Amino acid sequence: MFNCDCCGECCRNISLSKIYSDLDRGDGVCKFLDEKTSLCIIYKNRPTKCNIDVMYELYFSKKLSKEEYYDLNYKSCQILKNMKSLK
Repeated sequence: MFNCDCCGECCRNISLSKIYSDLDRGDGVCKFLDEKTSLCIIYKNRPTKCNIDVMYELYFSKKLSKEEYYDLNYKSCQILKNMKSLK
């Protein structure tokens, strides 16, 4: 299972990917993000595209090892965290 630290940066930057445009509340932030807790208010029923483990099984398992896939996601997370520190 992907070890998310629940920082919320992926949900604060969904405008960086067209895939998430339907979740954008209009300012690049996911409409389901609770900004006080940095958690998803629909987490148990979140869209498949928001579930790293399900996405791996459905779309990436034949292309990457789970370790490679997780590593790419961790690197993306770090980029978002670094962007936050530059603001």
